Formats: sequence, structure tokens, C-alpha cells
Amino acid sequence: MAKFTVLVADDDQDIRDGIEIYLKNEGYVVLKAADGKEALELLESNDVHLLILDIMMPNMDGITATFKIREVRNIPIIMLSAKAEDSDKIHGLSVGADDYVTKPFHPMELMARVKSQLRRYIQFGTYDGQKKVEIDGLVLDEEAKEITIDGDVVKLTPIEYKITELLMKNAGRVFSINEIYERVWNEAAYNAENIVAVHIRKIREKIEADPKNPRYVKVVWGIGYKIEK
Repeated sequence: MAKFTVLVADDDQDIRDGIEIYLKNEGYVVLKAADGKEALELLESNDVHLLILDIMMPNMDGITATFKIREVRNIPIIMLSAKAEDSDKIHGLSVGADDYVTKPFHPMELMARVKSQLRRYIQFGTYDGQKKVEIDGLVLDEEAKEITIDGDVVKLTPIEYKITELLMKNAGRVFSINEIYERVWNEAAYNAENIVAVHIRKIREKIEADPKNPRYVKVVWGIGYKIEK
């Protein structure tokens, strides 16, 4: 398998070391940080393909670190937290995290999430042979794996890209929330409404001139979302 590098940031050394053991058993290169600040420093000097970030850390927490990372990088981020409330999960996803795992967790569940996120990261933009889709100034370039609006590149996370790609390549078709989740996350939908809604809101903030009156991503009440042809 390809040698992917995973950065693990958690202030609990036992958790860092435990995750490292499982990641190395799967063939990954592992970097470790005790807080968000150290994680950012490692990102600057290493080619990292995925991050596992604890929310509650000293010096710089996972939320702040994610916000700063998303200003310049689109690599997958999995958040860890001892909190199970939906509000915490939504907060993490709203600043750019791609997935969320609640402590305590089974190590193999985390490994499955890592594999899933890396698979999407290296494969997003490969639905079919169509290389470019344009809808009223919004352009999906599959070869460049980027989306532009009126010529300007939009900084999307891998999940945001995947959702936008799904809607653009099927313009005019309405996708239910569960269908979006299952197509993008490649797993059965469970409590998917808030998760999908957060990502749709972030997409609108990035591609819409007026997110409250969207030009592209439309809601079909009681059914789901679509992008008009």
C-alpha cells in the first residue's frame, strides 16, 4: 500500500501511543503532537495526508487548529472528543472537520474511518469520464480536482468537494439527505440530517453570493437538495 502519513494530536500520551500502534500496523507513517500548535508546526515541515485531532488540548485546541488548517489545506481531519453532544459534533464539522469519533472508541473503528477518509481524499473527482461540468459560472474540473466560481478557486474540504461534485454531476436531480450521506460517506446513514446540513451550509457560504438566497444549492423541502441545471 502507499505510504500515507497520519498526524495524531492529543494531549494524552497513552492515547497518542495507542493510536500510533494501530496506524503503524496498517502501514501508515505516524507523526504525533501534544497540542494544536505542535500539530501546525509538524504540518509545515511534513507531507501529511490525514489528521486525527482531539478537541480538548492545551495551548491550541482542535477546533482552533482545524480552523487554521482549513485556511490553507484540504486534507482530511478526524476529530476526537469525550463529548457526545450533537452540538459539539456540529461545531467540529462546521469549522471543517470531515469526521468525528467519540471517546472511548474501538481502535478498529478509528482505523476504518482513517481508511475511508484517505480513500475519498485520493479518489474524489472520479465519478465518470466527464472531466468538466459548468453551471452558470460554477465549474467542476475533475482533472484539477477543484471547483471555481466565476474563475476563482473555491477552497473546499474533501467532503464538501464530494457533495458539490455529486450535485453538479447530477444537476436537476434531488438527493435526499440520507442518499447524500450514503453516497459521500460510503456508509449507512444514521442521524445524518445535521451532518449533511452543516456541510451544505459551509458549501453555500463558499460558493453563494447570498447563502440565505442560494443561486446554486437549492433545498427541496421535505425531500433534500439539488443544484439547478
